Amino acid sequence: MTGRPRSSLLAAGLDERAAEAERSVTTLFGGRLLGMPGTHLARAVVRPGRGSRRFVGVGGAWNYWWQAHYLDAVVDAGLRDLRRGDPAGAEVHAQQGDRLLATIRLRNGLRWTNAYYDDMAWLALASWRLQGLHQELRRRARLRRLRSAERDLTAQLRSAHTSDLGGGLFWNRHRDFKNTPATGPAALHLARLGQTDEARRLVDWLYDRLWSPESGLVLDGIRLRGGEEVLVPDVWSYNQGTVLGALVTLGDDESLARAEALVEAVDTGLTVEVDGARVLRTHGGGDGGLFTGILARYLALAAAPGEDLADEARATARRLVVDSADTLWKERSSLPVDGRPHASAFPVEPGGNPPVLPLELSPQLQAWTVLEAAATLA
Repeated sequence: MTGRPRSSLLAAGLDERAAEAERSVTTLFGGRLLGMPGTHLARAVVRPGRGSRRFVGVGGAWNYWWQAHYLDAVVDAGLRDLRRGDPAGAEVHAQQGDRLLATIRLRNGLRWTNAYYDDMAWLALASWRLQGLHQELRRRARLRRLRSAERDLTAQLRSAHTSDLGGGLFWNRHRDFKNTPATGPAALHLARLGQTDEARRLVDWLYDRLWSPESGLVLDGIRLRGGEEVLVPDVWSYNQGTVLGALVTLGDDESLARAEALVEAVDTGLTVEVDGARVLRTHGGGDGGLFTGILARYLALAAAPGEDLADEARATARRLVVDSADTLWKERSSLPVDGRPHASAFPVEPGGNPPVLPLELSPQLQAWTVLEAAATLA
């Protein structure tokens, strides 16, 4: 056999799948905000083939945190370009990320902040990664905006970390609910910034108050009602993902042991069988349409070469990401879009159910995220 080795061919195939998912999401959902030059944003819902507008309006719900994950995926694409030796492509994605971040701020009323601390944590994570892409490219452009976002968003997250209920972050400015959706990504953000003491306090609070020894998974949160604490025992995929990301980033012995156990618990409690493979379960559409993509992103981080997790945990994390990506890819549908080349639409649930029209951004973006995660593991 001549040509590239099998590992290179595998990497190329996974990269091409991720690139197709990127093209589909961008074609179907991406556009200018109200047609304004230099802007970029994603629509929340589209109906392919009905003359889809090439601009994004301002009516309806404002899905701030969906846009943050769109930014994360754009950064994934830029890093994929760098892995493939294509700095020019990475430059294009860095510029797209700049436009998207600036447009999020514009659409959000010329401010970074909103009423939800989990939303702000997602944008803090994504903008930090965009800054890292710029640094990989040795670009200085737009770093002032990125530092402004980091400063303002980090300050907001710290303001929500109080001694009420023993620690953790409030979910929103009503300050009556402390939960994993805010605390997990905030812990990861602070760990990435090197503020490990505060990040570890947040993770310890999650394990003290919201970790279930029965399932090995992290529960949703604790509400304050009339001075009483009320546990919300829901289990969501994305909560396991951000906690896993924080544990791997902290990297001390206790955190790594927790991470290994969490990977095993995810494999046991958050998977379904499809064609003989255990794949990550999903959570429908709407906000839930992003949850499993988030988990896959941080499972891929745990499985990455060079991480200090035990080989068995890394292998399990890799299997879950790659098999889930393979299932999504096999179940995609081909859609014509306004006379342009086809786009791939991905199912909301694994197991052969076709995509539901009209298409929502969240599960399509989730599929792109899972495919990007798999591409990092070739």
